[in-house]
Amino acid sequence: MGLRSRNSTRCFACRMVSPHCVCALIPRLRLRTHLTLVMHQREWTKTTNTGHLALRALERSHLLLWGEDNAAPPAPESVVMPGHVGYVLAPSGLPLTAERVASLRAGPPLTLVATDGSWRQATKMLRRVPAIAALPRLALPPGPPSAYHLRAEPHPEGLATYEAIARALGLLEGDHVRRALEPAFHAMVRGTLITRGHLGHKSPRER
Repeated sequence: MGLRSRNSTRCFACRMVSPHCVCALIPRLRLRTHLTLVMHQREWTKTTNTGHLALRALERSHLLLWGEDNAAPPAPESVVMPGHVGYVLAPSGLPLTAERVASLRAGPPLTLVATDGSWRQATKMLRRVPAIAALPRLALPPGPPSAYHLRAEPHPEGLATYEAIARALGLLEGDHVRRALEPAFHAMVRGTLITRGHLGHKSPRER
């Protein structure tokens, strides 16, 4: 069931069932890095989508919607901000090593492009959207497994969009950014699992 049919019981801003609203946990960060989120159009109404939370948390961010039937893919100037260098976050990219991070921090402002959709949809965007396909790619180093337990993940190393963005910005901007972003994500996952009946509320004795 999609977002539209559940509006009466969900927070309009964070999309969570009202008792589990995470709005108070979403920070508002103004970073040097700009985020461009290219979301598959089928993701927008899904209550389990995490990319929209990143847009709320980051002042320097914007959303582009894309779908296989779109007549006009996003233009390059709408993907990478003027005066910025653009990189797309992708598993096949150059690893974000300490040396590469230091080089990026010393250069011009960065636009980080993240694709948001299923693994298959994100892979299509990397190939089929010319403004994205033309960009160099950055990859996260190996890290903890995903805490996103709301959808089946075909790849063990796969992360939710919000997780990937938080980890990337933690490297590019400082780990305090990742630490500021992650609580809202973990609360969103836990609240959704509780709503589904997959996770019970802790009793006072268990807390």
